[in-house]
Amino acid sequence: MIVKIYKPAKTAMQSGKAKTRLWHLQVTDDSNQSQDPLIGYHGGSSTKNQVKLQFDTQEDAINFAKSKNYDYEVIEASARKVIKKSYADNFK
Repeated sequence: MIVKIYKPAKTAMQSGKAKTRLWHLQVTDDSNQSQDPLIGYHGGSSTKNQVKLQFDTQEDAINFAKSKNYDYEVIEASARKVIKKSYADNFK
């Protein structure tokens, strides 16, 4: 089983850094999913892709994956670019 370990980015709809402190471990499941022809929902027999665990540090997530003998992939978080803007610059 392969898991990916990442730190989520902030959403575009928020200016703060809420929900970006914890590291997530998510199972990537390659099982077949079927689509309901009437409603269009996707479903399958495996619920592994719904598992998402949260850890305080990246090392804790890696140690958990190693203890369960999971293959893991760490996705590093990119640095946030802060552009200082001033309201007065609109009138220059």
